[in-house]
Amino acid sequence: MTVKPLPANHEKLFAAVVSDALDVVGIANSVLPPRIRPLDDSLTLIGRARTGMYIETAEVEDGVNPYELEIKLVDDLKSNEIAVLACGGSNRIAPWGGLLSTASVGRGAAGCITDGMVRDILTIRKLKLPVYHNGIAPLDSKGRGQIMAIDVPVILAGVRIQPGDLLIGDADGVAVIPHQREDEVLAVAFSKVEGEDRSSADLLNGHYLRDVYARYGVL
Repeated sequence: MTVKPLPANHEKLFAAVVSDALDVVGIANSVLPPRIRPLDDSLTLIGRARTGMYIETAEVEDGVNPYELEIKLVDDLKSNEIAVLACGGSNRIAPWGGLLSTASVGRGAAGCITDGMVRDILTIRKLKLPVYHNGIAPLDSKGRGQIMAIDVPVILAGVRIQPGDLLIGDADGVAVIPHQREDEVLAVAFSKVEGEDRSSADLLNGHYLRDVYARYGVL
Protein backbone atom coordinates (compact mmCIF):
# COMPACT_ATOMS: atom_id res chain seq x y z
CA MET A 1 0.00 0.00 0.00
CA THR A 2 1.45 3.37 -1.07
CA VAL A 3 1.61 5.90 1.76
CA LYS A 4 0.69 9.47 0.85
CA PRO A 5 3.08 11.95 2.52
CA LEU A 6 1.86 14.05 5.41
CA PRO A 7 0.93 17.63 4.49
CA ALA A 8 3.54 20.35 4.78
CA ASN A 9 3.43 22.16 8.14
CA HIS A 10 1.34 19.34 9.60
CA GLU A 11 2.85 20.04 13.03
CA LYS A 12 0.66 23.17 13.20
CA LEU A 13 -2.54 21.13 13.08
CA PHE A 14 -4.52 20.16 16.17
CA ALA A 15 -7.79 18.36 16.73
CA ALA A 16 -9.94 21.39 17.55
CA VAL A 17 -8.92 23.43 14.50
CA VAL A 18 -9.42 20.42 12.23
CA SER A 19 -12.85 19.82 13.78
CA ASP A 20 -13.75 23.44 13.01
CA ALA A 21 -12.53 23.05 9.43
CA LEU A 22 -14.62 19.91 8.98
CA ASP A 23 -17.66 21.90 10.16
CA VAL A 24 -16.93 24.71 7.69
CA VAL A 25 -16.85 22.38 4.67
CA GLY A 26 -19.94 20.49 5.84
CA ILE A 27 -18.38 17.17 6.87
CA ALA A 28 -20.38 15.88 9.81
CA ASN A 29 -19.62 12.98 12.16
CA SER A 30 -15.89 12.94 11.52
CA VAL A 31 -14.63 13.42 15.09
CA LEU A 32 -14.36 10.43 17.42
CA PRO A 33 -16.63 10.57 20.49
CA PRO A 34 -15.28 11.65 23.90
CA ARG A 35 -15.01 8.08 25.19
CA ILE A 36 -12.04 7.46 22.88
CA ARG A 37 -9.19 8.82 24.98
CA PRO A 38 -5.39 8.94 24.74
CA LEU A 39 -3.27 6.91 27.12
CA ASP A 40 -0.97 9.94 27.37
CA ASP A 41 -2.47 13.43 27.06
CA SER A 42 0.95 14.95 26.40
CA LEU A 43 1.42 13.15 23.06
CA THR A 44 0.06 14.24 19.72
CA LEU A 45 -0.91 11.97 16.85
CA ILE A 46 -0.92 12.56 13.13
CA GLY A 47 -0.81 9.98 10.39
CA ARG A 48 -2.68 7.94 7.85
CA ALA A 49 -5.11 5.18 8.68
CA ARG A 50 -4.35 1.48 8.25
CA THR A 51 -7.52 -0.29 9.27
CA GLY A 52 -8.49 -3.59 10.84
CA MET A 53 -12.03 -4.85 11.48
CA TYR A 54 -12.74 -7.18 14.41
CA ILE A 55 -15.72 -9.30 15.42
CA GLU A 56 -16.46 -10.84 18.79
CA THR A 57 -15.94 -14.61 19.04
CA ALA A 58 -16.60 -17.25 21.68
CA GLU A 59 -13.68 -19.57 20.89
CA VAL A 60 -10.76 -20.23 18.59
CA GLU A 61 -11.40 -22.89 16.00
CA ASP A 62 -8.84 -25.67 15.60
CA GLY A 63 -6.11 -24.80 13.14
CA VAL A 64 -6.95 -21.07 13.14
CA ASN A 65 -4.38 -18.44 14.05
CA PRO A 66 -6.54 -15.59 15.38
CA TYR A 67 -3.59 -13.20 15.16
CA GLU A 68 -2.74 -13.82 11.49
CA LEU A 69 -4.19 -10.66 9.97
CA GLU A 70 -3.26 -8.61 13.03
CA ILE A 71 0.39 -9.61 12.58
CA LYS A 72 0.20 -8.93 8.85
CA LEU A 73 -1.12 -5.41 9.47
CA VAL A 74 1.47 -4.52 12.11
CA ASP A 75 4.37 -5.95 10.10
CA ASP A 76 3.31 -3.82 7.12
CA LEU A 77 2.99 -0.53 9.02
CA LYS A 78 5.14 2.23 7.60
CA SER A 79 6.32 5.59 8.82
CA ASN A 80 3.45 7.94 9.69
CA GLU A 81 0.80 5.18 9.53
CA ILE A 82 -1.69 4.55 12.33
CA ALA A 83 -3.24 1.19 13.18
CA VAL A 84 -7.01 1.78 13.34
CA LEU A 85 -8.71 -1.21 14.97
CA ALA A 86 -12.51 -1.21 14.90
CA CYS A 87 -13.95 -3.56 17.53
CA GLY A 88 -17.56 -2.42 17.60
CA GLY A 89 -16.98 -0.86 21.02
CA SER A 90 -16.47 -4.29 22.57
CA ASN A 91 -15.25 -4.43 26.17
CA ARG A 92 -14.22 -8.07 25.63
CA ILE A 93 -11.47 -7.37 23.10
CA ALA A 94 -8.08 -5.84 23.90
CA PRO A 95 -6.45 -5.92 20.46
CA TRP A 96 -3.57 -3.63 21.40
CA GLY A 97 -0.81 -4.06 23.95
CA GLY A 98 2.90 -3.85 24.65
CA LEU A 99 4.31 -6.14 21.97
CA LEU A 100 2.26 -4.61 19.15
CA SER A 101 3.27 -1.16 20.38
CA THR A 102 6.94 -2.18 20.47
CA ALA A 103 6.69 -3.60 16.95
CA SER A 104 4.99 -0.42 15.74
CA VAL A 105 7.73 1.79 17.18
CA GLY A 106 10.27 -0.42 15.45
CA ARG A 107 8.41 0.05 12.17
CA GLY A 108 8.28 3.83 12.63
CA ALA A 109 4.49 3.84 12.85
CA ALA A 110 2.66 6.83 14.31
CA GLY A 111 0.31 5.13 16.79
CA CYS A 112 -2.93 3.24 17.26
CA ILE A 113 -6.62 4.07 17.63
CA THR A 114 -9.15 1.48 18.76
CA ASP A 115 -12.66 1.41 20.14
CA GLY A 116 -11.73 -1.80 21.94
CA MET A 117 -9.62 -2.19 25.07
CA VAL A 118 -5.87 -1.78 25.48
CA ARG A 119 -3.47 -3.43 27.92
CA ASP A 120 0.20 -3.26 28.98
CA ILE A 121 -0.33 0.45 29.35
CA LEU A 122 2.81 1.15 31.39
CA THR A 123 4.91 -0.33 28.61
CA ILE A 124 3.06 1.71 25.99
CA ARG A 125 3.53 4.91 27.97
CA LYS A 126 7.26 4.25 28.28
CA LEU A 127 7.46 3.82 24.50
CA LYS A 128 5.84 7.26 24.03
CA LEU A 129 3.57 5.81 21.34
CA PRO A 130 0.28 7.71 20.95
CA VAL A 131 -2.54 5.24 21.58
CA TYR A 132 -6.25 6.06 21.79
CA HIS A 133 -8.66 3.60 23.36
CA ASN A 134 -12.14 2.87 24.64
CA GLY A 135 -10.94 1.41 27.95
CA ILE A 136 -8.19 -0.47 29.74
CA ALA A 137 -8.38 -4.19 30.52
CA PRO A 138 -5.95 -7.16 30.69
CA LEU A 139 -8.05 -9.26 28.31
CA ASP A 140 -6.33 -10.99 25.41
CA SER A 141 -8.32 -10.88 22.18
CA LYS A 142 -7.74 -14.62 21.63
CA GLY A 143 -11.03 -16.47 22.04
CA ARG A 144 -12.91 -13.18 22.46
CA GLY A 145 -12.35 -11.37 19.19
CA GLN A 146 -10.71 -11.87 15.83
CA ILE A 147 -9.61 -9.51 13.11
CA MET A 148 -11.53 -10.39 9.96
CA ALA A 149 -10.28 -7.88 7.39
CA ILE A 150 -7.56 -5.27 7.00
CA ASP A 151 -7.25 -2.17 4.83
CA VAL A 152 -11.01 -1.84 4.40
CA PRO A 153 -13.38 0.99 5.40
CA VAL A 154 -14.42 0.57 9.05
CA ILE A 155 -16.81 2.14 11.52
CA LEU A 156 -14.92 3.02 14.70
CA ALA A 157 -16.96 4.45 17.57
CA GLY A 158 -19.60 5.48 15.04
CA VAL A 159 -17.18 7.25 12.67
CA ARG A 160 -16.33 5.95 9.20
CA ILE A 161 -12.58 5.69 8.60
CA GLN A 162 -11.02 4.61 5.31
CA PRO A 163 -7.46 3.50 4.61
CA GLY A 164 -5.38 6.59 3.90
CA ASP A 165 -7.58 9.04 5.82
CA LEU A 166 -5.60 11.66 7.71
CA LEU A 167 -6.03 11.43 11.49
CA ILE A 168 -5.14 14.20 13.94
CA GLY A 169 -5.25 13.50 17.67
CA ASP A 170 -4.27 15.25 20.88
CA ALA A 171 -5.61 15.66 24.41
CA ASP A 172 -8.92 16.99 23.02
CA GLY A 173 -9.63 13.88 20.91
CA VAL A 174 -9.26 12.67 17.33
CA ALA A 175 -10.46 14.28 14.09
CA VAL A 176 -10.68 12.33 10.84
CA ILE A 177 -10.10 13.99 7.46
CA PRO A 178 -11.50 11.88 4.60
CA HIS A 179 -8.70 11.59 2.06
CA GLN A 180 -11.04 12.51 -0.83
CA ARG A 181 -11.54 16.00 0.65
CA GLU A 182 -8.21 16.49 2.36
CA ASP A 183 -7.04 19.52 0.36
CA GLU A 184 -10.30 21.35 1.00
CA VAL A 185 -10.26 20.69 4.75
CA LEU A 186 -6.57 21.52 5.15
CA ALA A 187 -6.93 24.86 3.35
CA VAL A 188 -9.57 25.91 5.88
CA ALA A 189 -7.63 24.49 8.83
CA PHE A 190 -4.37 26.26 8.01
CA SER A 191 -6.22 29.54 7.43
CA LYS A 192 -7.83 29.20 10.84
CA VAL A 193 -4.48 28.39 12.47
CA GLU A 194 -3.08 31.64 11.06
CA GLY A 195 -6.08 33.59 12.35
CA GLU A 196 -5.80 32.01 15.80
CA ASP A 197 -2.09 32.81 15.98
CA ARG A 198 -2.75 36.46 15.18
CA SER A 199 -5.66 36.58 17.62
CA SER A 200 -3.57 35.08 20.41
CA ALA A 201 -0.79 37.60 19.87
CA ASP A 202 -3.20 40.55 20.02
CA LEU A 203 -5.00 39.19 23.09
CA LEU A 204 -1.71 38.72 24.94
CA ASN A 205 -0.93 42.35 24.15
CA GLY A 206 -4.11 43.43 25.94
CA HIS A 207 -6.50 43.90 23.02
CA TYR A 208 -10.19 43.35 23.76
CA LEU A 209 -11.66 40.05 22.65
CA ARG A 210 -14.54 41.82 20.88
CA ASP A 211 -12.06 43.83 18.78
CA VAL A 212 -9.87 40.83 18.00
CA TYR A 213 -12.87 38.78 16.92
CA ALA A 214 -14.07 41.61 14.71
CA ARG A 215 -10.61 41.83 13.16
CA TYR A 216 -10.01 38.14 12.44
CA GLY A 217 -13.39 36.39 12.84
CA VAL A 218 -11.82 33.54 14.77
CA LEU A 219 -12.89 32.21 18.14
